[in-house]
Amino acid sequence: MTPPRRTRRRPQPPPAPQPPRSPVTEAVEAAGTKGPGDNPERLYSVAGSGDGARAELDLVTLIVARSAPPVSATPEQAAVLRLCTAPLSVAELSAYLRLPFSTMTVLLTELITAELVQARAPIVRQALPDRSLLEAVMHGLQRL
Repeated sequence: MTPPRRTRRRPQPPPAPQPPRSPVTEAVEAAGTKGPGDNPERLYSVAGSGDGARAELDLVTLIVARSAPPVSATPEQAAVLRLCTAPLSVAELSAYLRLPFSTMTVLLTELITAELVQARAPIVRQALPDRSLLEAVMHGLQRL
């Protein structure tokens, strides 16, 4: 009979440090969204069973949170409120949370009616440049 072969355990190297996590990553993971493979039942439960009225939202409409997420908020609503401390467009929110635009508009309509977020039109630059700026450029070019 031969004795069992044993190997000596060697110390394992320490695990590599994890990179710092962004607030967007934390909010997405907290919402528990899984991506395009979501089933329609889940999207219906996220969108809720409201009266069907939706706010007039565009892809470039900016959303800003007015307060911190309340305790009664769903994970998706809490994620939107955490992400919108700085203005974000509806398209960005839809991409971060991996939800379709239609579901996102229903979710944002609920938050707007609860006065937890504010929807603003995007900042549009003036169509015509300032006359004084054009004159300054023209004089600068003439001096050359």
